[in-house]
Amino acid sequence: MEEKIVKAIQDDYPEEFAWCFGCGRMNEDGHHFRTALDGDQTITIYTPEPEHTAIPGFVYGGVIASLIDCHGTGSAAIALHRKNGHEIGDGTEPPRFVTGSLKVDFLRPTPQGTPLKAIGSVEEIHPKKFKVDVEVWAADECCAKGEVIAVVMPANFTNK
Repeated sequence: MEEKIVKAIQDDYPEEFAWCFGCGRMNEDGHHFRTALDGDQTITIYTPEPEHTAIPGFVYGGVIASLIDCHGTGSAAIALHRKNGHEIGDGTEPPRFVTGSLKVDFLRPTPQGTPLKAIGSVEEIHPKKFKVDVEVWAADECCAKGEVIAVVMPANFTNK
């Protein structure tokens, strides 16, 4: 039985900030990554589509990088939301983050047709900046590791 995310931080983002190709629920063509808490870590579960193929049988690395990126910013949002006394789904708008930097190390080819699990560990490195270490697993093999420096989204980061 495949694991599922019930309450994700992305579900609480306001519509105007829910268009990200990776994790935006408003983007019909996007991946719809959803990040939740799993004990002291964060988790995103995603099964790549056949069109996300690099070489037959293996996932395109850009999808893995996107998964790490969105998992990192979502994880930072969860961490700051909790620091502010809130939980996912409590009706309070969570903070939004943008990517300050993204580092990805591909450890082995990622098999197609297998649910991927991104697992994150969050460290606050500044009141407006969080470092998230992410591992991407396919079954019992770690296929990629990444580091995301997530920065609180600036107030002027809108098109309004």
